[in-house]
Amino acid sequence: MTKSIKVVLTASCVLALAGALVAQDAKKKNGPGILQPQMKVEGGSYEKPMGSLGTKSETLWTGTTMGASVDGKPNEAKSVTMVGEIVDFSCYLQIGKHGEKHRSCGQKCFTAGQPIGLLTANGALYMLMEEEHDLRRDGLTDFRKAAIEHAAHIMEVSGTLSSHAGMKAIYVQGFLKK
Repeated sequence: MTKSIKVVLTASCVLALAGALVAQDAKKKNGPGILQPQMKVEGGSYEKPMGSLGTKSETLWTGTTMGASVDGKPNEAKSVTMVGEIVDFSCYLQIGKHGEKHRSCGQKCFTAGQPIGLLTANGALYMLMEEEHDLRRDGLTDFRKAAIEHAAHIMEVSGTLSSHAGMKAIYVQGFLKK
């Protein structure tokens, strides 16, 4: 094999490897993709959400969360506002169900206490929880009611993002029962 052929082959291999790495990096930035993309959402879009859930707060955690935390130190978190579809976390992870055709099932699952999720345009999935620790524990929040109303709708959600070991949750405020 001539030296010029070796150079061409080596350059081709390097370019192919670089292309694969760029594609892999793009997938990481774009996310894993939405499961069962043929299931369509009719309420809102990622560009124009149907509405919003959660209030933006000056503090990451409320007094009840601070009081319940170990040694007064809750886990690290940051304030976020994200857009995504309100999904039944369980059905989505198990069988990829979401969208308008899954709305009534998701509403029944939420009513039965199944976890609530936010599915972003790139396929990232976040668990949604009431932020107010003692109040959610004692049933003094209405977030689940709002989630039932907006199941399968694309909404803007504001809250406190906390994550650990790959699990991501957004804690929302503003749903205290009156």
